[in-house]
Formats: sequence, C-alpha cells, structure tokens
Amino acid sequence: MKFSCEKETLLSLIGTASRAVTGKSAMPLLEGLLITAEAGSLTLTGYDLSMGIRTTAEAEVMEPGSIVLNARLFYDIVRKLPQDAVYLETDDKLLTTIKCGRAVFNLIATEADEYPALAEVSAETGFSLPQAMLKSMIAQTIFSVSDNESKPIHTGCLFELEGSRLNVVAVDGYRLSVRRETVEGIPGDMKFVVPGSSLREIERILTEEDGSVEIFPDRKNILFRIGGTTLITRLIDGEFLNYRAAIPAEFEHTVKADRHELITCIERVSLIVSEKLKNPVRLHFDGSYVQMTCITAVGKSYDECPFDGVIDDLEIGFNNRYLLDALRAAGDDTVKVQLKGPLNPIVIEPLEGDKYTYLVLPVRLKAND
Repeated sequence: MKFSCEKETLLSLIGTASRAVTGKSAMPLLEGLLITAEAGSLTLTGYDLSMGIRTTAEAEVMEPGSIVLNARLFYDIVRKLPQDAVYLETDDKLLTTIKCGRAVFNLIATEADEYPALAEVSAETGFSLPQAMLKSMIAQTIFSVSDNESKPIHTGCLFELEGSRLNVVAVDGYRLSVRRETVEGIPGDMKFVVPGSSLREIERILTEEDGSVEIFPDRKNILFRIGGTTLITRLIDGEFLNYRAAIPAEFEHTVKADRHELITCIERVSLIVSEKLKNPVRLHFDGSYVQMTCITAVGKSYDECPFDGVIDDLEIGFNNRYLLDALRAAGDDTVKVQLKGPLNPIVIEPLEGDKYTYLVLPVRLKAND
C-alpha cells in the first residue's frame, strides 16, 4: 500500500474514525484503525464491536491496500507532523513508513484480514433529515439520557416516527425531554432506541451547514450516513417508558417567564451548591414573582425573578442542574412554565406549538433545606 494525503485531511479522518476505537481491549486489534487505500480515496474505520465509524476522503493512491495501525499512536504521529503532504507506504512484511517533511516513522502494522467486519445494515427502509435539525434534536434531549446501566433501555434516546412527525425522547427517572419535528418522506411508523454514547458521537460529526443525514434502521442496528462518514451502531432492546402518560394532562398554573432571567437567577442561588454540598433550590411562587433560596453547609443564597402571570403561595424544590439543563435546551427567549402542585413536576414548553417539552420532577423539601 502506498498513498499521500494532506496532513489536515488525514488528521480529520483519524480523529473521526478513532471515536469508535476502544481505549483498552482484550482484542488489541480493536485499539487500531483499519486503513484502506483504493483508487483516489482513503478510508479509515474504527470499531468497538458495538459502534463502528467509517470515513472517507480523497487521496493520491499509488498502490492500493489495507493495514491496521494503533489509533492513538497514528493520531499522535500525524498531529505532530509539519503542515505538508503525508506519505505512507507499507511493504509485504507490513513495515509501514510514514514521511512528512523531514520526519520519518517506521511502524509494524497488522494484517487487515483480521479486523472484524462492521455489522451489515439493510438500506431498504430509511429516511433523511437536515444535519442541523438532527444536531439540534440530539443536543436538546441527550442531557436527559440515563447513565444507570441497570435499565439499559433508558441509556438511549427513543426515535419515534408517526405520520410526518419525528419525536426524540430521553428520560433518566428524574426528568424527561421531548423534541418534535415535522419531517418529509418518512417511510412509515417506527420506533427504535439509539444508544446515548453513539448519539454524542453523531452530534460531533454533524455540522450546522446545509446537507442531510441518511438514517437506515433495521431490527438490531442502525446506520447514519453523514457526507463521507458512516456510523453504524447497535440499537437497544426493551420497553421504553410511556412518556406521554408521564406528562400531566392539565395544570393548576401556567405562566410565561423570561428564560434568560430564570437561568441567571438559578445560577446565582446555585453558587453555594457543589458535588459535595448538594441541596435543592427552593422556589416560592408568590404573586408574579418566584423567590429562590438555597441552603448548604457554607451558607444561604436568595434571589427572585418576575414572571408574566400569578401563582399564589406555591413552594416547590428542584435539583438546580436538572432545571438549568431544561431551560438552557429550550432556546426560546420566553417559555411557558406549567405547575400543578408542590409534589408534581414542572413542565417547560414553548409559548406556541409543541416543538419541545421538558419535565423535571420535584425534590421533597425538608424544613432546613
């Protein structure tokens, strides 16, 4: 194998494919990248047996071939090379030479035949979304994915396609996030749960620029095709929460609030909260203001925030981080805040439409909180 490629192009390929490479594995081959040079193109593949990323770019290929190199070492070498074309050549004994400028590295590669093949995914049923849309849908729900492996189904996001609607849902037992969009060309109703770890990598690969992502789910796996990059990951089996039943059908109180003011006030009163000093933020709705207090071992904080509407004498406590995550994800300048009682969740939605729903469960308050 022999090819040349611009350093920045090669570095980008390595960085993308390496996201699917396991740090330490009982199979050393999985710590490597499969490098394949074909006529006019260079393809790098990383695979940890549950998620695989294959990415391709143009390159000058003098001799086609395939090898496996350690991902971390290959990335470190290319990152430190000068800004110039990188030349890579492998002989029949797998001695690989990497040259750039005056720098030369000689490495022993591994046979490509031993590298495991990525899962095959049927392309019969699929749909496409604008990259910017999928990126925002992931970003506005992923923070609610559970990290509790005892219920694996909630360590991913539910993708629910119904008619022309796509709903993306995440839940962790304390909060619920739902993002909804109208999508053209959906092949039919379907549901599947994509691992949160894979969605975080997809979010990094996606851009805000024009362009689409093709999505092909089958029974066990799902394929995302983003430009020259393909990500394949296993789907999560199980029964996802009936999230519609978890959202209250009616509320005692509905008010409008400035999202930025709410965030600023919660951030201020949360300054005395830390990983070691955890206590809820106490919200006391009184008229057209919400009074916020927090007490920890280091002291007490207080602030208040106005809102558009009236709620008389309602006190409720929340985990400050969960409330901030929901408000930051909402995006709109003004949001609709809905409450039922001190033991019921708070629900944040847009003033018009149903683009998103954020639900946060309250924390039971004690007298000294």
